[in-house]
Formats: sequence, C-alpha cells, structure tokens
Amino acid sequence: MPGPKPKSVVKVTRCIRRLLKRMLCRRQLPQCWGWRIQIILLANRGFRNSRIARRVGKDRATVRLWRTRWVEVFPALQAAEQDGVTPRELTRWLESVFADAPRSGAPGKFTPEQWVTILAVACEPPQQSKRPISHWTPRELADEVVQRKIVTAISPRSVGRFLAEADLKPHQSRYWLNRDPEDDPAAFAQAVQTVCDVYAAAPQLHQAGVVVVSTDEKTGIQALERKYPSKPMQPGRVELQEFEYIRHGTQCLIVNFQVATGTVIAPTVGPTRTEQDFVKHIQQTVATHPDTAWIFIVDQLNTHMSESLVKLVARVEGLDEATLGVKGASGVLKSMATRKAFLEDARHRIRFVYTPTHTSWLNQVEIWLSILVRKLLKRASFASVEELRQRILQFIEYFNRTMAKPFKWTYTGRPLTV
Repeated sequence: MPGPKPKSVVKVTRCIRRLLKRMLCRRQLPQCWGWRIQIILLANRGFRNSRIARRVGKDRATVRLWRTRWVEVFPALQAAEQDGVTPRELTRWLESVFADAPRSGAPGKFTPEQWVTILAVACEPPQQSKRPISHWTPRELADEVVQRKIVTAISPRSVGRFLAEADLKPHQSRYWLNRDPEDDPAAFAQAVQTVCDVYAAAPQLHQAGVVVVSTDEKTGIQALERKYPSKPMQPGRVELQEFEYIRHGTQCLIVNFQVATGTVIAPTVGPTRTEQDFVKHIQQTVATHPDTAWIFIVDQLNTHMSESLVKLVARVEGLDEATLGVKGASGVLKSMATRKAFLEDARHRIRFVYTPTHTSWLNQVEIWLSILVRKLLKRASFASVEELRQRILQFIEYFNRTMAKPFKWTYTGRPLTV
C-alpha cells in the first residue's frame, strides 16, 4: 500500500528540466549529484517518496530532505529564469543547489604561521636554498620546509593544496618584455596613434582612391606530409592524425591585407624573403592599381627600409636616384633612420607607416595569418612545396570569396590599463 502523498509539490520548469537532464549526461558528474537530480525529476513526475527511495537506493528521509530543499529554492530559480539569465548562469545556480553544504572537517594540522611561512618559501628562488632547479615542485618544497624545521612533516599533496588556495603556480611562467630605457614613451604613443588613425580613416581613404594595406611575411611555412593517412572522425571519436611526417621544404608568404575591404591582394609565395623579394612584392602589389595612392602598414624589419625600396619609391615619384645619396655615407640612403623618414613621407603616392617594435598585435595582417594557420596549415598534409604554394593561393581565393570582411578595430591608441 503506498504511503501518504507528500505535502511538498515539486515544480520544475521546462528550461530547468532540460538543464537537469543535461547535467545527468556529464561524464564526470559527482555521484551524489546524480541521485539528487533524479529525486527532483521523479518527484516532479508525481512519484511518492517511498517509490523514489527505491529507485535511487536511498531512504525516505533523504528523499524528503531534497524535496524540501528544492521547494525552498525553486521560487528563486524561477525568478532568475524569468529575469533572462543565461543557461550557463542558471546551470551554475543549479550546481550550487545540489552541492554539499560546507563542513567543518578535521582540525587543521598546521598553524596559520606555518602556512604563511610555507608560502613565503614558495616565493623564494630555489637557488637561494642551494637547489639547482629553476622552480619549486610540491615535493621539493615539502622537503625544504621540513629541512628548515618549519614543520615536522608535510606531504606534497598538502603543499599543493596550500599553493592552490593561495593561487600560486610555481610550475607556470609567461614571457615578459621590459621596456628599453632608451625608448621614448611619447614617440611610441605617437607611432601607435598614427597606425590607429590610418585604420580609422581606411574606409574614407578607400572611397577617395587610396588603398590601405597591412603587409607582413610569414616565413618557414613547412610542407609537411603525414606519413600515413589520417583516420576520419566517428561518433564519440575525433579525427586521428598520424604523428610522423615527411619534410619537403619551406615557403615564405608575403601578404597584403586590405584594411577597408578585408580582402587579401597580390600575395607572394616563394622560397625566400630577401630585400629583393620584398621590393618585387611591393612592385607587383602597386601594379594591380598603378595610378592609385598606397599606404603600407609594416613592421620595422630592415628589408622594409631597404635601399632598393627607397629607389623604387623614388622612381614612382619621378625623383633622380642620384639625389638620394650613398648608403652608409650620405643623403636619404645614409641610414635606416633616414630611409625610414623618406618612406614615411606623406607627400609620396606610395608611403609606409611603421608599427613600433614589439607590437605585432598592432598589424591587422597578423590576425589574418592566424586564420590561415587555423584553417589550413595546422592540420593539412602537403606532398611538395609546390602543393603547399598552390594550397595557400587557393585558400586566399576561397577566403576572399567566402569570408573576407574588414576587422572591427576598436583600439584607438589609448594606453591599455594593466
């Protein structure tokens, strides 16, 4: 004979029911969460406590407890859903409902003073403790604090827990570049501002017949051929790529990203990226619209300020090359600084705008190159350098036809807050 009908009515909205069922499908769902969610779903279907208890393998008191807890929190969940919270936020709220309540646990074995001292040691260079290692591991840190008699004994697991609670990660590091003391912050800010101003004006310049392109090279693109064919993906299994490969050589890509339209124009794919290669690339780029003004945004590589490039611009401007001086001795050609000043001259029909050093993120073509890597180079297999070359050119044509659009550039040159 069934027991009395429960007093608390368990309500579940359609959205919350869908999220609960999705949580049940997780591979790493805590076991206790599983039966707690099942209690709520079964109770919502009208099952009595005794039947639910048999289904989930718990006693009726446990079922009653979770029914009551759900009834208490459901109004808040329903209100949050009506307020338009995202499914992800609602899922996190549900996780907090089914999580265990905080427990006091066993008394701590280490005093706060010991805990702080262990963290202080973790912040010291290991060489200070005469250990020839670059960074601490929990095992070596545990050994060190015992040797210093900070504690009588401690496990690497406990040290790892202390580090995690303090959000200290001795095993990780990131590269950092200190500013050159000789750099002029005002000059740097002005250079950044100039590039950003050109980006902002690119649509208007395009309408006026001025082409703004972001130009750069990607060197050492390897033509790698997988030794054996990849295994295609199947339900529950991703594509399997052969680990071993055959090297067929490398190619260099010199590419122009047109800022106003988002297209790639006049790419050059070849074995090198010498001074002559870059000048030839600029020539073939300008030849696509010979009567148009051009602005090239480039980094400060020496080939971007070469003698040959200055002479090319001088010929376009109708200047006598004899007036340019001698490289390393006099005139415009004397040094990289004088050549750069000449190439930056806004009066020229072809002029260059240079990004400051260590600001590759400021060059829009770098964003496009990352697309090339993700979409083509990362997982492809090439039987020869010629196939690599053709596949790159095919991708550029495909990109221009299906994906090209201007990047939404929101940085205006204002210093970022760190």
